[in-house]
Amino acid sequence: MKQRNVLALDPHGNSCDELSQVCAEDQVFHCVASVAAAKKILSENSCSVGLVVFDSPAVLNQDEIERMIACAPTTEWIAVVSTKALNSKAFQAFILNAFHDYHTLPIDPRRLAMSIGHACGKARMRLALAEGNENSGRFGLCGASPVMVSFFSQMEKILDADLPVLINGESGTGKELVARAIHDYSARSAKPFVVVNCGAIPSQLIQSELFGHEKGAFTGATQRTTGKIEAADGGVLFLDEIGDLPLSLQTNLLRVLQERTITRVGGSQSIAVDFRLVAATHVDLQEAIRLGRFREDLYYRLNVIQLQLPPLRERRGDVRLLAENVLRNYTASNPKCQVSAFSSVAIRAMNTYDWPGNVRELINRVHRAIIMSDSRLVSATDLGLETLALDPPSVTLEAARASFERDIVESSLRSNDNNVTKAAQQLGVSRVTLYRIMSRLNIATGAEKAAWKLDAGA
Repeated sequence: MKQRNVLALDPHGNSCDELSQVCAEDQVFHCVASVAAAKKILSENSCSVGLVVFDSPAVLNQDEIERMIACAPTTEWIAVVSTKALNSKAFQAFILNAFHDYHTLPIDPRRLAMSIGHACGKARMRLALAEGNENSGRFGLCGASPVMVSFFSQMEKILDADLPVLINGESGTGKELVARAIHDYSARSAKPFVVVNCGAIPSQLIQSELFGHEKGAFTGATQRTTGKIEAADGGVLFLDEIGDLPLSLQTNLLRVLQERTITRVGGSQSIAVDFRLVAATHVDLQEAIRLGRFREDLYYRLNVIQLQLPPLRERRGDVRLLAENVLRNYTASNPKCQVSAFSSVAIRAMNTYDWPGNVRELINRVHRAIIMSDSRLVSATDLGLETLALDPPSVTLEAARASFERDIVESSLRSNDNNVTKAAQQLGVSRVTLYRIMSRLNIATGAEKAAWKLDAGA
């Protein structure tokens, strides 16, 4: 039987013996007297349950306890408190917000054992969900939908190519995160990652921003300044919104890409630079070329490798994963946050919404909802999506059956690392039948099928 760790923080040591006797045979008991010692145990062991004894509340600092709890998000916490301590309204609020459950002194072994057992079960569920979310993405990006599986497959191929990359995608889809992943997972990861937003720099300053300038090059140039291109030497230069780069600078950038040298503003010396260029845009550059706003020769220099980042409305299966990831990151850095999950109505509303602002809008809505929520569950109203939750869209039996079938197949493929043969065995069908189901449900077609792993010789 798998052992489970139970941690008890008892500053006076008065309850350690009683608490150890309450634990089951498969539970390893650790008892410490300080928050520092508790953190050490938590860093060395995966604890299912944590007990904190408040026989005298003034002994333990509540802020320290909250920070300790925040550092162990998969541990369920139970407060063991004196009835006298619960007379304080402030202490009641602290217990309610920070702990899964509480037990009043003196210890009732049977009742506390039931609480610990229930908390252990909940901790296992929480750990399983956390492990599932960790597997729902790659390269620091969150996503498990078929379109993102295909995108990750493309990313795998281009990381070490060391050629220019052009990322297309709507605003808010996460183009900078993709650019950062290209840097972080490539051979250039130890060198700088330099970001330039071409649409945010005044046109009269952008040349100096990119190329740097010598002292005295213009009024106010009191010292030599290194430009962004030179700063990216050895690493990756990310030019966001490249479509907003003025035509005059497009010519200069083209020369840099051809010659791999720069000259600072006001200078005459050519400086060799070695960088990988990643550019991103939400505009149609070919249309910009047609309108005379973008150089065609620069476009072909940039567009050696092209990545198309899908909008969130095409990643329906990822909405909940992304929202829960945002919530988890927020609560980890804000230990006093009371929100722990989304209501089923909120999840339905998020899956129905089209997300015109894409992932950026989702992040903003979730952050606002966490702050405004009055309960542990984020509601559709907290998200500002209450109108989508009033009347759930009507669905036919056939559509519901297809949706259920899709969820089962996709879940099986994910749990088997996209191995079709193993997934078919798990589902009790032949591999050919599973392919037919995948084709009918449009789970993976064409190039996407190459991402699924087949047995040798299949």
